[in-house]
Amino acid sequence: MDSPEITEAVDALRGRLADGRRIILGIAGAPGSGKSTFAAWLQQQFGPGSAVVVPMDGFHLANAIIDGTPLRQRKGAMDTFDAGGYLALLRRLVSRDEEVVYAPEFRRTIDEPVAASIAVPAAVPLVITEGNYLLVEQGPWKDIRAQLDEAWFVDTPQDLRMSRLVARHIGFGMEPRAAQAWAAGPDEANARIIMATKASADRIINW
Repeated sequence: MDSPEITEAVDALRGRLADGRRIILGIAGAPGSGKSTFAAWLQQQFGPGSAVVVPMDGFHLANAIIDGTPLRQRKGAMDTFDAGGYLALLRRLVSRDEEVVYAPEFRRTIDEPVAASIAVPAAVPLVITEGNYLLVEQGPWKDIRAQLDEAWFVDTPQDLRMSRLVARHIGFGMEPRAAQAWAAGPDEANARIIMATKASADRIINW
């Protein structure tokens, strides 16, 4: 997984952490780009107690909210997230004035967010938050970028992204035809919005 550009990015991040200040690092990217895998790998580079991953996906609106509405047919779009709740959490993490902050987590096995699933102690210097819309400049999302000390964008070839998405959907119970339709429909509509934000990132990570 290492490459010269990733090694350089990690080394520079270590340098920023040397003074003990908390760094909030955002990892953005389109659906299927590998954000979660990259964030987990990055966390491992800093060792236990030094980094925590807080995914944006914990702020999916619950199915009880979107079932029976048009939102259900485009779950994953910007307006199917609690952007205000995510922004409030990031502000708490930036403040670093609570002993522990608890963040929600999205569990694909039940297709639902679960509250207070991730503990972020005040002593942890690196918080890695990953998600689709970290660099979007509209609505409540525009204030999220200001909470991030750095933002990296994971860029992945289109064919690879699409194959990953189809495999993920099938793995969680979709029929192959439905998985392909969802990847090419709602997922791709979201991807176009996200790819347009790439220029706002501090670093482009080629996957």
